[in-house]
Amino acid sequence: MYPTINIIGRVIFGLYFAYSGFEHFKNGKGMVGYTASKKVPMPKLAVYGSGLIALLGGLGVIFAYHMTISLLLIILFLVPVTIFMHDFWKETDPAARSSQKVNFLKNAALIAAVLLVL
Repeated sequence: MYPTINIIGRVIFGLYFAYSGFEHFKNGKGMVGYTASKKVPMPKLAVYGSGLIALLGGLGVIFAYHMTISLLLIILFLVPVTIFMHDFWKETDPAARSSQKVNFLKNAALIAAVLLVL
């Protein structure tokens, strides 16, 4: 209906994930340490693997390349990250709990957005 709006939305949405994936490689060392502190198994693989998944999913959305697969990659990125990295229910510090809850809910909304697009 509005192809320009669709393209703008697709690029913004895809860039969010492509940039996140890029950051996993740029700041991987620090992310691996944080991921290990969250007791995620194989933290190095988790960081770099999820970074690749986010990057590919984001680029796929930007370029409208195999959209269903690209959106499924984004869900594959979001679900474990949301559960393992933003586990606000485990936080005892109120500020950390609040921050993790915001990120958990943001990711839940992003998952819902992907499901709507699918």
